[in-house]
Amino acid sequence: MTSRVAVARPTDGNEDAVRSISLTDELFGKLEAKIRSGDLVPGSRLPTQKEIAETENVSRTVVREAVARLMAQGLAVSRQGSGMFVADTAEYRAFQITRDELNELADIVKLLEMRLGVETEMAGLAAARRTTADIGAIQDALQVMQDQQGDPVAAAKADTAFHLAIARATQNDYYARFVEFLGLRLVPPRNLYLRDQPAEAHKAYAAKVQAEHEAILEAIVRMDPQRARDAARHHMQESLTRHSMLSATARSKGRNG
Repeated sequence: MTSRVAVARPTDGNEDAVRSISLTDELFGKLEAKIRSGDLVPGSRLPTQKEIAETENVSRTVVREAVARLMAQGLAVSRQGSGMFVADTAEYRAFQITRDELNELADIVKLLEMRLGVETEMAGLAAARRTTADIGAIQDALQVMQDQQGDPVAAAKADTAFHLAIARATQNDYYARFVEFLGLRLVPPRNLYLRDQPAEAHKAYAAKVQAEHEAILEAIVRMDPQRARDAARHHMQESLTRHSMLSATARSKGRNG
């Protein structure tokens, strides 16, 4: 009788990490869906981590990470000595866009589609209601953005500050809170669109964005709401078009790869 010897195959640590993340995402999605659908009602006790691991055939580490994400998003709470429970306020949880959700181009396109309407009306209100102090704040952010064109991270921070200053100029706190909530997620990273492109391409891109921002600022300074809406919509549409085309190209390469 010939015996067969199992030979251990070396595993790639990165592949293991990616698989773990994928399993965590999948498990989190299942638990979230059960909570949102009412299968797990607010106040009900979640199965133990051991029970979930056995039922879903995943490791305890995957379960811990998925449950931790439920807690971070306000869907679950831990009660010492009693276990994990669905949060009483789970069905009213706040709207969230996590950093993890913006790793893919398709997700950035979705966010830009939403911002298209928000930013358009925000600019119009800012033009109608802005104060002299608001104009100064918008101009300062735009100047910093121009000065930091060679530093994508600093430029992105200044870009966010520019949009936040416009939000505050609406005199509507909800616009400001929304922009503050998005933070740096508001601005798609330049290197995502210009990966592997020469420095000249980065400079041209920065100059184009700067010109679009200046058009918005000029309309707000002139207190011209319609012109401000048009400029803001043009700026957002340009960004949406750029990233939509990039996303389509990525999908095409994925199919043909």
